Amino acid sequence: MSISEAIKKIEAQYAHQPEFIQAVKEVAITIKPLYEAHPEYETLKIFERLVEPDRVVAFRINWENDKGEVQVNRGWRVQFNNALGPYKGGLRFHPTVTQSVLKFLGFEQIFKNALTGLPIGGGKGGSDFDPKGKSENEIRRFCYAFMRELYHYVNKDIDVPAGDIGVGGREVSYMYAMYKNLTRESTGVITGKGVGFGGSLMRTEATGYGAVYFLESMLAAQKDNIKGKKVLVSGAGNVSLHAAEKAHMLGAIVLTVSDSQGTLYDEKGMDQQKIDWLKLQKQQSKPLAEYVDVFGGEWLAKQKPWHIKGDIAIPSATQNEVDEDDAKLMVENGIKYIAEGANMPLTAEAIDYVRLHRVHYAPGKAANAGGVAVSALEMSQNSVRQYQTFEEVDERLKCIMKDIHDSAAKASEQYGQTDNGYIDYMAGANMVGFKRVADALVAYGILN
Repeated sequence: MSISEAIKKIEAQYAHQPEFIQAVKEVAITIKPLYEAHPEYETLKIFERLVEPDRVVAFRINWENDKGEVQVNRGWRVQFNNALGPYKGGLRFHPTVTQSVLKFLGFEQIFKNALTGLPIGGGKGGSDFDPKGKSENEIRRFCYAFMRELYHYVNKDIDVPAGDIGVGGREVSYMYAMYKNLTRESTGVITGKGVGFGGSLMRTEATGYGAVYFLESMLAAQKDNIKGKKVLVSGAGNVSLHAAEKAHMLGAIVLTVSDSQGTLYDEKGMDQQKIDWLKLQKQQSKPLAEYVDVFGGEWLAKQKPWHIKGDIAIPSATQNEVDEDDAKLMVENGIKYIAEGANMPLTAEAIDYVRLHRVHYAPGKAANAGGVAVSALEMSQNSVRQYQTFEEVDERLKCIMKDIHDSAAKASEQYGQTDNGYIDYMAGANMVGFKRVADALVAYGILN
């Protein structure tokens, strides 16, 4: 079966899972030159095997709210592929979580993790539980109940979850406590733990910092640099604010952050004092709009950032937040570089548009791989019971992100995707990640 035929099969079989189909098609379209150069991939049906998870575990979570009322939520763990190492990927708590969303995230995670060069496979999980508006006690009870179901399927050598949207250090700590209670093991079964009880320094900053390190390499490849560039960031969570922070540290002018209520625009740029204020505001679940009363700027209610003139865009909120109309605004307003801080924030149409207009575009599986890279470093630190300094982890992260950039750029050139200096990072990253996993599967035969 050819890749085109496999896509048609997926579209028919999973028509109710649009996010998953989008992720599969994006990879399939870009790996054709590689696939055709390796007939053994077709013989062993590597693509067809990779688009089907090893397993999808679904379970019910019963918990009690503060009124003593029983609440019921759904939970999943998608264990997609472990050819390179234990399944690795975050847990997301959000009402939009569905099996389709988790399958697309898990599929992307296979190649993202492969790109890091570290021994980790791909997986994803979560629940349709909404942490917003819940008390501390309710969140703790839910996390305990969630891990009470999940612990049967995870282990430091089998599947190592982490945090994601709605799951930060607090939630990880509660889940880890329940895992330890049930198994009597102190292992690295979940990453994102607090520093001092198994967590790695710099894990909080890693995804946002890593995206900017990737950007630095993109700019350098065009004999450019980030200093003085105007940067538009969407989102105001962990990734967004740390991307803004690192961009500012490197001399860029960060103009925006945003949330579901609108966009905060500061034409003077957001310095460290302002970013620290934003971090505290988000921790306390207070409105971004209050920034204007403290520092000035504008609050653009119910608007995205993309109508504002800039040089660099770092969309870091959620999947498919940037549609084709947004992509047109980016191009019209001077955006030359896009690094995805979130997972698949651009729709397929938006990706096509920015690539057509030669905007240098880094897909999330490459640009936001810093988070999972440092999670893997946390796993190794747990294994040897020794911990690295912030500076040591930061240096490893810089090297990993540069290696991802360079390997994607090299693959783009090798397979004829680079055009007059324009590097196709989407094709390059997909081919590098796919080849690393595919070669392992070929070596294993048909057992994985």
